[in-house]
Amino acid sequence: MASKTSSKQKNVCFEEALGKLEVIVKQLEAGELPLEEALDKFGEGIANAKLCFEQLNTAETQIDKILQQEQGRLVEQPLIVEGN
Repeated sequence: MASKTSSKQKNVCFEEALGKLEVIVKQLEAGELPLEEALDKFGEGIANAKLCFEQLNTAETQIDKILQQEQGRLVEQPLIVEGN
């Protein structure tokens, strides 16, 4: 069953996974779910968070490769993101 979820997860876009994660967090914070359902939601939330993290890392790598130095050659540079 876990591999079925994993293959489904790979086809989900970042925004959809993030939206699902936000809904799950709200449900868990409300504290109204039965324990078993809360555990299932927690596992689903972890899977969505992992997917978001992987997609962000992929995007960061692509951005790093796009950055150019003088003379127009591609040079990989780290992306510096300011904290919130």
